[in-house]
Order: sequence, then C-alpha cells, then structure tokens
Amino acid sequence: MTTFQLLLLIVSGIIFYLFFKQLFSGQHPKRGVDFEAKRSDEQIGGINRLDKTFSTPTVKPTRIEQLLSMADDAIEREDYDEAKKALGSALIVDENNIDAIEKIAYLSMQMENYADAKEYYEKLLTLEPDNDMAHAILANALHKLGEDSKAKIHHEKSIELDSNYAPHHFNYANTLYDMGLKDDALVEYQKAYKLDNTIDVAKDMIDKLSK
Repeated sequence: MTTFQLLLLIVSGIIFYLFFKQLFSGQHPKRGVDFEAKRSDEQIGGINRLDKTFSTPTVKPTRIEQLLSMADDAIEREDYDEAKKALGSALIVDENNIDAIEKIAYLSMQMENYADAKEYYEKLLTLEPDNDMAHAILANALHKLGEDSKAKIHHEKSIELDSNYAPHHFNYANTLYDMGLKDDALVEYQKAYKLDNTIDVAKDMIDKLSK
C-alpha cells in the first residue's frame, strides 16, 4: 500500500466517523419539525427570502365600522338618503350604537325631519344622559315641533351641563325670543355674547332688545 493510499484510507475513516456520529446524535435536521422562533418578534424568512417572512395580518373593520364609514362618506357628499340607509343598517346590527344614533339624529336635523330627530336624541339621552349637545339639539328639534315647554327643559339642562358654551345660551335665547319672552331672551343673548363676542347675531339681538 502506497503512502497516498494510506492517507486516503485515513481521511475516509474520519469522514465516516463524523457522519455516523452526527446521524446518531439527534442533532441533524428532522422532517416534520416546525421552526420555532427563539424570540417573540422573530420572523420566518429574513432578508434573503422576503417572500417567506410572516407579517401581522391587517385587522378588518367590523360591519358597524364599515357602515359608519359609508355614512360619513355619504354625508360628506351631501347624499343624505344614502347616509340614512347606511345608518339604518348599522342600527339593525346594534340598536344601541352611540355613534350611529348620533349620526342619524344629526342627519334627521339636516333633513328637517324633526320628529325623527326628537326620537333619536331621546334615545341617545337614555344612553348618555349627561350629553349636553344632545340636550341642546333635542331642544331645537322640540322648538321646531312647537313643544316649547319641553324645549326649555332641555335648553336649561344643556346649560347646566356646560354653562361656558356660548351656543347653548344663544340657542336658548332664540327659543325664548320666539316664545315672546324677550326679557329672558335678552339675558341669554348677553351671556352668549359675553362668552363669545364673535357671535354677531347675538350682538344684533342685544341691541334690538335693549331699545
């Protein structure tokens, strides 16, 4: 046996030794065993195989969210009929959804459907009794419907909840003026203008009622 043949035999023996050592050690890759991330934020793939990288799935909006978004888009386009359909569907899904009730109540006022506005704002106030804006707009709807005694109650409640909001006083003043209670209306116009001197109509009414 030549020296070269002896060397080749030794190298072959070493290779076979290492192969069988790895085979029976249990350290070789196994089929059917999934990759397990060692960190909570570890991703499969990496910069070499971006197509294999797992990412967080996009959260789809709920049906209510879809309908409210459709209503917002329709209101922005002033397509009130379409907005009303979307909001009506939203309330079928969840009759107590506050966002849907607020939007359809506002929409009813815009469409001058004061009876529906009254119904929706009354519903809203059963869910949020301290919503000063709901009281104020309900009062406006009641005034349009000729229910002034009820309108006064809700105007006063809105002011009780937020006495520093000038439009509450201004709207109440308008109702009082239409009811013929001009002295009381003057007081509310003055309060509104004191809180916000950019309300020029309030200043005009103060001048008119002070003569």
